Amino acid sequence: QAADSKREQFRQYLEKSGVLDVLTKVLVALYEEPEKPNSALDFLKHHLGASAPENPELEALRLELAEMKEKYEAVLEENKTLKSKVKVY
Repeated sequence: QAADSKREQFRQYLEKSGVLDVLTKVLVALYEEPEKPNSALDFLKHHLGASAPENPELEALRLELAEMKEKYEAVLEENKTLKSKVKVY
């Protein structure tokens, strides 16, 4: 009976902390997938990772990536302009 009590306490802990809701939502999403993924585990990892709180370092990297993309586009445009000027000469 002690094991049942511990099990019930753990279940209540998972329910109170929201873990059961998140797991249920992810499993329902997997169930509702029209084409099941090759790896159910990867599906769960991806969807559970998406619901985790954002890491501040990750957000900083996203901002840096966005800046780099803008710079890259500017360099491509400049390269295009310079190539057309070289053709003239």
